[in-house]
Amino acid sequence: MTKLPRDKQNDYTRETAEARRRVVTETTGASLTHVGAYSFDPAVLPGNMEGFSGAAQVPIGFAGPLLVDGEHAQGEFFVPMATTEGTLVASYNRGMRLTREAGGIRTTVIDDAMQRAPIFVFRDARAARAFGKWVDANFDRIKAKAEETTSVGKLRNIEQYALSKMRWLRFDYTTGDAAGQNMVTKATRHACMWMLDQGLEGLEHFALAANLDTDKKHSALNSLHTRGKRVVAEVTMPPKLIEEVMHTSGKNLYRARQLSNMGSLLAGSISNGAHYANGITAMFIACGQDVANVAESSAGYSYAELKDDGSYYFSVTVPSLIVATYGGGTGLPTQRECLETLGCYGAGKVYRFAEIVAATVLCGELSLGAAIVSDQWVSAHESFGRNRP
Repeated sequence: MTKLPRDKQNDYTRETAEARRRVVTETTGASLTHVGAYSFDPAVLPGNMEGFSGAAQVPIGFAGPLLVDGEHAQGEFFVPMATTEGTLVASYNRGMRLTREAGGIRTTVIDDAMQRAPIFVFRDARAARAFGKWVDANFDRIKAKAEETTSVGKLRNIEQYALSKMRWLRFDYTTGDAAGQNMVTKATRHACMWMLDQGLEGLEHFALAANLDTDKKHSALNSLHTRGKRVVAEVTMPPKLIEEVMHTSGKNLYRARQLSNMGSLLAGSISNGAHYANGITAMFIACGQDVANVAESSAGYSYAELKDDGSYYFSVTVPSLIVATYGGGTGLPTQRECLETLGCYGAGKVYRFAEIVAATVLCGELSLGAAIVSDQWVSAHESFGRNRP
C-alpha cells in the first residue's frame, strides 16, 4: 500500500505538499496542477489542518455596498462571498441595493452563548435529582474551576436536563471573539474533573458530551436557547421602492411570506427561511469560519408585516450564528484579507461581523422572495446561473 509522505520535523512546506500530490497523481492519474497553485506559505497552517497538499480555490465576489445601522456595524460594507452558484452574488447585491435605498438594515445582537453538555448517570432518579441541587448550590465553585483554563471564556450559567437516572448539564459560556467550541470543551472538562473529585453520591458513569450541546447540527433547543450569537436584522421598505427595484409590491411579498410559513409547517422544517445557508456559507468560506457550523447557523426565522401605507417590514432572526474574528481559520492569509475588508479581523470585532452576516442574510431572503413572486427566479438562473452549452 502506498502511503502519503510525512515529514516529522516540518510537515508544512511546499516540498512536502508537492511530494504528497505526486503520490496521489501517480496513484490516481489525476492532475493536481490547480490544487498545487497557492500564494501563502504552508508554515502558517499548523493548528488549522494536517497533511497539507494544496488549496481549493473557490471564486470570491463582492456584493454591496451593504448599508448597516447596527450597534457594532455601522456604515457601508462590500461583502465577500465565496461560491460556485451562479446568480448568488447578483441576487444578494440586488437585496443590498433595495435595503440601502430604504435607509439601511438595523441589526441587533440579543444573546451570546457557546455550550458543552456533559452527562452524569446515577444509580437512580433520586440520586440524579440530588446531584442537580448540588450543582445549583455549587455554581460559583464550578464557574471558578471552569474559568481557570481560559482568560476569555466566562461561564454564564448551567442548564439542567433530566431523563430517567441521567442528568445533562449544558454549560453556557461567552467566548469573546472566538467561536469557542474548543475553549468551552477544555473549560468544561476541567470543571467536571473537579466535580468528579468531590465524590458524587450514586454516580455510575460520566461522559464529556452526549449530543445535547448539538455541536455541528441544528435543533429546536438551539432555537430556544442561543448557540453562538443570536442576531436580528430588520428593515422597512416603502411601496414605491419595492416596485422600482423588485418589480412587485409589499402586498405580494407579504402574501408569499404567509404561504411560505404554511409550507414550512407542512414540511416540519426547523426554519421558515428561504435560503439562509447560501449567504452564510459564502461568507463563512471567504472569511475563515468553520463551514460545518452552517448546519447550526443557517436555521432561522423570517417575520413580516404589511403596513397600512403599503410599506413592508421584514426581519430575520438567526438564533445560532457561530462566528469568529479571532482564532481558527480567521488568520489565514486570504480569509484575513476578507475579514479586513469588513473591518472585522481581530479582537473586539465578532459582534460587528455577526451583524453584517445577519444583514446579508436578510438581503438574500428579500431578493429571492421577490424573484419568486415576480416570476424572475427561473429567468435569472437562465441568464446568470448556467455554465452549460
